[in-house]
Amino acid sequence: LLTIVFIGDGAPAGNYGYTNSGYSVYEEENERLTESLRTKVSAIKSLSIEIGTEVKNQNKMLSEMDNDFDSTGGLLGATMGRLRTLSRGSQTKLLCYMMLFALFVFFVIYWIIKLR
Repeated sequence: LLTIVFIGDGAPAGNYGYTNSGYSVYEEENERLTESLRTKVSAIKSLSIEIGTEVKNQNKMLSEMDNDFDSTGGLLGATMGRLRTLSRGSQTKLLCYMMLFALFVFFVIYWIIKLR
């Protein structure tokens, strides 16, 4: 007697005829690995979104610092211009007073530090 059995005949509907073979084990492992990969991709996605947010915040802070340095540079340039005007003029008496005042402040700070 010769009996021909088709793979799909008589097997339960959910197994697709793979009940006696090892294919269902491979499918379960494939589903487990797929889920693991899905969680890893989700974690990488959230991490990259957080990195993007941090980069935007850092760029905003750098832009604000650039504006602050520009305004400070303008103020410093104006002060240097005034000092050049002062040094070029014949106001040596005023320059001498400034130097004596700076020397006095230096000695006061030195004296305060020395007393500690």
